[in-house]
Amino acid sequence: MGFFSKIKNLWKSDPQETIEPPIIEDKPSAPTETQDKEWQARLRQSLAVAEPRLSIWLNHLLQGVDSKGDLLWQRLYFFFDALEVPKKEAEDFVAGFAKWLDDMGYTHLEEFRSELQYRMALALDLEDEEDEKSRLFIKLSHGLSKTKAQLSRQIDQLLSSSTSFDQAFWEELEEILIMSDVGHKAATELVQKLRTEVSGKNVEDPQEFKQLLGKELAGFFPRPKKRIKPDPPEVVLMIGVNGVGKTTTIAKLAHRDRMKGRRVMIAAGDTFRAAAIEQLGIWAERVDAQFYAKSHGADPASVAYEALDKAVAAGTDVLYVDTAGRLHTKSGLMQELKKVKSVMQKKRPGTPHRTILVLDATTGQNALSQTELFAREINIDEIILTKLDGTAKGGVMVAIALQHQIPISFIGLGEKMEDLRPFDPENFARALLS
Repeated sequence: MGFFSKIKNLWKSDPQETIEPPIIEDKPSAPTETQDKEWQARLRQSLAVAEPRLSIWLNHLLQGVDSKGDLLWQRLYFFFDALEVPKKEAEDFVAGFAKWLDDMGYTHLEEFRSELQYRMALALDLEDEEDEKSRLFIKLSHGLSKTKAQLSRQIDQLLSSSTSFDQAFWEELEEILIMSDVGHKAATELVQKLRTEVSGKNVEDPQEFKQLLGKELAGFFPRPKKRIKPDPPEVVLMIGVNGVGKTTTIAKLAHRDRMKGRRVMIAAGDTFRAAAIEQLGIWAERVDAQFYAKSHGADPASVAYEALDKAVAAGTDVLYVDTAGRLHTKSGLMQELKKVKSVMQKKRPGTPHRTILVLDATTGQNALSQTELFAREINIDEIILTKLDGTAKGGVMVAIALQHQIPISFIGLGEKMEDLRPFDPENFARALLS
């Protein structure tokens, strides 16, 4: 039985044991026995007959709520109680969300509704439901608006002005792709595949052509490899040059894990850049992750080594190890990165379990160069591409995927916690060409 089918019946049952408030000073209160039960009965009934989608349920849940406060906390406790969410998990969720609102200075519903839905989707394991997929597609399409303006518009103009798929058409299409930072090699290969498809299927309709283009485009991206889940802690090494958004990306990854109930530690392995340790510490506190750091100028390898000890002792589920924003042209710094990996492997064979390269999409072909230079020195398991919402150079993703065959696991579509989303090649192609 699926999640929505299972919990649909819970709305019709009697409420479970009332959740008491977490014992945290100045934090939201849970419902009490003396609380009016009429709104609970009305809300339970409206949820029972509502379309089983998280956004629809939230519309009912938040009816009459316009700001943070007791009414919001009561509704959230009722919702989790009805879904038989364990008491401690519900308390942690509500207390954590209240703290985040205080940290961000948010008061009104329109400021935090989207983040609330994102957190609930993660906590209830609903990110793959159609409702969240649709929400992500809208965000993705909006985030790619600058790249779309460059690529999709020009392809539409080419299709409308061409009377046939002749040599001139294919040459102009290749030029459009190259100018959109897809890269010469990827553009050439994509055009060759399309020519074969169009010729074999006798395509004449522009929409059918765009569907074929989207299919071929999505096929360029390798899928993440299936991995056996390691004994905790899972160790993730984060690499990338300065300015790509690595610190905030670590925070967003940690946030996702925390919303899924995982215990997280962040290690400040960038001991060279001024204020790097302090910035990461602030983010760790915001996302409720444990934090390990040494003094400025300390050996990054020793930070990773000791953090692994601390993570094991604390029963941590995942350890994110930050590294300096290494100038990829400096062989000494690359050697230092190798040393960090080597030390962890000696400490615990098999670590790091994943090495993630963070790239800034706004740099276009420079992102491709960074991938090449890092990959030459160290094995990269995944790529996260940030700042897609601020560039017309999103086509570089295709070049990176084709030339290096490294999966892109997440993309950054903005500054908020919810703006780091799993990458889906089909959605990317559809949003780009829509």
